[in-house]
Amino acid sequence: MRALIQKVKTASVTVDDQKISEIGPGLLVFLGIESEDTQLDISWLSRKIAHLRIFQPLSGEKEQSVIDSKGEILVVSQFTLHASTKKGNRPSYIRAARPEQAKPMYESMIEELNQYLPGEIQGGAFGAMMDVALINDGPMTIWIDSKARE
Repeated sequence: MRALIQKVKTASVTVDDQKISEIGPGLLVFLGIESEDTQLDISWLSRKIAHLRIFQPLSGEKEQSVIDSKGEILVVSQFTLHASTKKGNRPSYIRAARPEQAKPMYESMIEELNQYLPGEIQGGAFGAMMDVALINDGPMTIWIDSKARE
């Protein structure tokens, strides 16, 4: 499971010219699900995301997590995070989970994150063409792969 995490001032998802989700300060998480991923990957990654200390408090204390800063999270499914560009110029998505496996795992990730930030988790529209808008804060972009666990 891969996550590309961006610290944002705002982020939103629009589908068919209708805004379906929007957050204020917090994290925009692009989530790529691999066919070999399990609930263990979801649990590990959701905890890691919720506890990343990347927010600066106003008082100059230690860095805070999205939980401490009372931020929000927007999770957008993005199978292209598992693109392989090893051969040729056309990416292969063979490692990405099929939609019938990926959608329940995507929904499970949102539920898992909701345990850390009740009511503060938004989602995209799984499998839809989405317009994702964001104002990056920093910029701050972090890549996490549950198989690497660095």
